[in-house]
Amino acid sequence: MTHVKPEDTQTPLTPGAAPSAGAPKKHAHPSYIGIWVLLAVLTAVELSVAFLPWHKNIIILILVGLAFWKAALVGLYYMHLRFEPTRLRILAIAPLPLIAVLVCAVITEWIW
Repeated sequence: MTHVKPEDTQTPLTPGAAPSAGAPKKHAHPSYIGIWVLLAVLTAVELSVAFLPWHKNIIILILVGLAFWKAALVGLYYMHLRFEPTRLRILAIAPLPLIAVLVCAVITEWIW
């Protein structure tokens, strides 16, 4: 009687591929403390910009730009999108036009 080892019964996910082909690629871990410090610095910049005696529209544009930058840092490093395939990045970015449409719709409702 022949004994079959469990590793012999496993088939690769794709034909002709080695079992290790589906293993995730190794990447260097980013400096999470460094990213956190950068996010804290950007938050401090946001707080200082909010109280500047500039025109409101300029302050809003700067704050939106800083918020976008912070969201990009969180998405790229803490959600690991920087190390994912392009298809997953596109999937994460795809709802952004919907956000723009909804913001425009709310602004026009408020104006009228």
